[in-house]
Amino acid sequence: MGFLDINKATKAYGAVQVLHETNISVEEGEFLVLVGPSGCGKSTLLNMIAGLEDITTGEIAIRDRSMNGVKPADRNIAMVFQSYALYPNMTVKGNISFGMEMHGIAKAEREKRISQVADLLQITHLLDRKPGQLSGGQRQRVAMGRALVREPDVFLFDEPLSNLDAKLRVDMRTEIKKLHQKLGTTIVYVTHDQIEALTLSTRIAVMFGGYVQQLGTPKEIYDNPANMFVAGFMGSPSMNLFPAKVVSANGVPAAEVRLADGNAAMIPFASGRMNGNDGRDIILGIRPEAITDRDGADRNSDAVHIVDMPVEVTEPAGSDTFVVSQIGGKDVTGRFRADVAVNAGQRFPFAFNMEKAVAFDPQSEQRIA
Repeated sequence: MGFLDINKATKAYGAVQVLHETNISVEEGEFLVLVGPSGCGKSTLLNMIAGLEDITTGEIAIRDRSMNGVKPADRNIAMVFQSYALYPNMTVKGNISFGMEMHGIAKAEREKRISQVADLLQITHLLDRKPGQLSGGQRQRVAMGRALVREPDVFLFDEPLSNLDAKLRVDMRTEIKKLHQKLGTTIVYVTHDQIEALTLSTRIAVMFGGYVQQLGTPKEIYDNPANMFVAGFMGSPSMNLFPAKVVSANGVPAAEVRLADGNAAMIPFASGRMNGNDGRDIILGIRPEAITDRDGADRNSDAVHIVDMPVEVTEPAGSDTFVVSQIGGKDVTGRFRADVAVNAGQRFPFAFNMEKAVAFDPQSEQRIA
């Protein structure tokens, strides 16, 4: 049993099933991120944990206590919303204090907690201001402070950074991670941003179509995606996915692929990979950082293979240059060093690190190797 247990939980609105049977166990102090596109069921699951949505079947328990039928106010959870949900007529101090007042916490204890949290979040100088006088990042800190003073069992974050500009989102991600490392709190965090998921979490639940597609650590999700949806959704740029056929080249299984100019290329798999799959059609998956220029390839890998391919597009990105070609009618992006002299229209040697390659079944879209 975990600190927060979601056991066979489902949610339906009449005949429409929006969350299928879901099983997740969250340990105390863990940072679980629910990530997926709009409509995948992640916010519905968060609202079920909060008590804002009833569970259709199954159970949600916190500290071995079933939350089924328990009112939100009696669950000892705190929620940070996308909209911040601050009272505009109250000061920052009043907003932070309000929940504690409703729970009958003595004034001296309230003042102590407000002081501690304001110092932690560096908002002491804002306590007498009202929300309308604050920036988006400051309002986000106040919303977090209001949750922290409650000292709840579980913190729930519902896309809290989506209203911030790009730089502030990065800054606030860092602040939330520091806060979690310092306090060791249990957090369930919803986002559609896979970079937030990878950088913040100790574990990720990737959701799509009302199902948990994969549950694992950021490294597991990134390096070993369970299916093509996870492979394509997680990572920026996302994993390259293109058709290939497994053939035997000198007794070694290789991926036969079709380049943009119509030529076929053979890319051998790493040792032992795809043995016994001769003639099988697959979808080959490989991350952009595993397709690079010859000198930028991993020198510790013995499975780097060079393929001359026509360059379609180059995209300078400061520290890297993204170079696009095509395989099997699909754009394939490599991450090259910034100073590599490569131009659209030329042929160029792409280095594939096949230790990092994965293979999927084209019909089921599940990973096979």
